[in-house]
Amino acid sequence: MTPDSTPDLNAARRTAELTALGDHPEVDVVVIGGGVTGTGAALDAAARGLRTLLVERNDFAFGTSRWSSKLVHGGLRYLASGRVGIAHESAVERGILLRTTAPHLVRPLPQLVPLLPGIKGAQSSLIRAGFAAGDALRIAARTSAATLPRSRRVAAAEALRLAPTVRREGLRGGLQAWDGQLVDDARLVVALARTAAAEGATVLTRMEAIAATGDSVRLRDSLTGETLPVRARAVINATGVWAGELDHSIELRPSRGTHLVFDAAAFGGLSAALTVPVPGSISRFVFALPAAHGRVYLGLTDEDAPGPIPDEPQPTEAEVDFLLDTINTALREPLTRADIRGRFAGLRPLLQTADDSTADISREHAVLTAPDGLITIVGGKLTTYRQMAQDAVDAAVAQSALPAANCRTTRLPLVGAVAGAARDRIDAPGVLIERYGSEASQIVSAWLADPALREPVAPGIDVTAAEFDFAITHEGALTVDDLLDRRTRIGLIPADRAAALPAAEAAFTRNTPVPH
Repeated sequence: MTPDSTPDLNAARRTAELTALGDHPEVDVVVIGGGVTGTGAALDAAARGLRTLLVERNDFAFGTSRWSSKLVHGGLRYLASGRVGIAHESAVERGILLRTTAPHLVRPLPQLVPLLPGIKGAQSSLIRAGFAAGDALRIAARTSAATLPRSRRVAAAEALRLAPTVRREGLRGGLQAWDGQLVDDARLVVALARTAAAEGATVLTRMEAIAATGDSVRLRDSLTGETLPVRARAVINATGVWAGELDHSIELRPSRGTHLVFDAAAFGGLSAALTVPVPGSISRFVFALPAAHGRVYLGLTDEDAPGPIPDEPQPTEAEVDFLLDTINTALREPLTRADIRGRFAGLRPLLQTADDSTADISREHAVLTAPDGLITIVGGKLTTYRQMAQDAVDAAVAQSALPAANCRTTRLPLVGAVAGAARDRIDAPGVLIERYGSEASQIVSAWLADPALREPVAPGIDVTAAEFDFAITHEGALTVDDLLDRRTRIGLIPADRAAALPAAEAAFTRNTPVPH
């Protein structure tokens, strides 16, 4: 039912696929939700040979999937509470992402705990034991030390090389471990959606499911207002914190995680995840993470967030104070609110249970089936999206006896995936290879064809006009918000967003066909 099997998503393909869907509104699987779990489920289903439709009422990664810490965790924190299963699952999925799925988008990241006077011997020993347990998880998950080196203690000079703004007085060195980091979470989601399209899925953004059962959905095109009924043999609700809008039996109570955005200069060229214990706690930390576009992200909070679910959650002033106060315990010169360039928050789902308690499934996921057959996947975390998607599709296949092949996603690279010698042979700047992998050469070709496309979209921003064009012609960007807030993360800093807005508007002018 798909007009072509390329990974290119754009307005023309959307129109063609809508027409084809209107002519033949029957599929095997409908997946509702264009976040990391939904796009992962659509890829899994399409790769098994199922006629698959993915619909998202806004844009890819519009919700929680763009507000993460951009970390691919190995599951270390879950061992402390005895959750060995989820810890092992996380480590396995981290390895799949690093080796196979998206080696161009995921990189090893050193994690540094500076040993300052506030960290006493007992706490230091606990952290070292935890890092050793992380090494064991890595080995059990068959991720080599060449990919993620073993943990170790480092001297004070090495700690300061990794995190130059750490306090020097009383510094006894640091504890270092390794984990995975995404170049960008939203780019992972876009790559999943494009790979699903290449496997034959119909992928439609700005298409809202206004009603859903186990064998049908009613869709509304938010661009035209038109509605379309679609029949399906299985329907998967992967809408995250909004899951209760489609299955009213699910009661979700979200928890908010907040991050602050700084210029990299505020941390003096940070090259590790600076990990600082929360005063008074032996198990809670905040992280300062080097990030794309010359930034550092500081997080993370965990606050109950009752009430209506907003499209864009907002940090509270108390959360801002908490993050600043905690990181400043480790810095020579304290950061202030004046140093903050931007801020963002995301919501983790908490499931309300029958006995009115809450079960935190923001890490351990659950597949739920409504009486009418609607399958909902909730909980989990970014690192384990692939396993979540597999479990949801497995449930759909079993429930509806779908003629599906076995899951292929443990060995299926995403569009652009490249590593090793093949990566080294790409004739493109490293920053492009980190964003586009093997497709970086297409950006360079656009520069060569039109040197004006090599110009930055705004002064001091490391995104070029060709990248905006590529997002429109290949990555399904339909609005300037898609360009600024999700295909790139320019929009995380309001001043940068305003500066790049004219270039985003110009990109659509360049790439909009002139009517004859």
